[in-house]
Amino acid sequence: MRILIAEDDSILADGLIRSLRQSDYPVDHVHVKHGVDADNALSLQTFDLLILDLGLPMMSGLEVLRRLRARNSQIAVLILTFADSVDERVKGLDLGADDYMAKPFALNELEARVRALTRRGAGGGPHRR
Repeated sequence: MRILIAEDDSILADGLIRSLRQSDYPVDHVHVKHGVDADNALSLQTFDLLILDLGLPMMSGLEVLRRLRARNSQIAVLILTFADSVDERVKGLDLGADDYMAKPFALNELEARVRALTRRGAGGGPHRR
């Protein structure tokens, strides 16, 4: 189970990485200077879950998601964003996201959503520590 975090806020990304690694998840972080960085990482390596910020510079997270699904990738995607309108949530889900969380969020809720998404990807079994 490999998780990729595509988040341009380094403080938030570091907190997510620490928290998820404490729960025994292997986590990679793409240092996003341009949304293409996330797209490239996803096309070059295999991940089981993508935690995707929609507010990536130069190429939005929605475009990263659009390209990911155009490659027929089945990776689970959890969107994180400050944009919390119903229209934005619907757009993200319709483009292929599996879950959507608005910032700010409670870390324990994000961890629960990661557990749920990884259970689905692992055939419904519990996360092994």
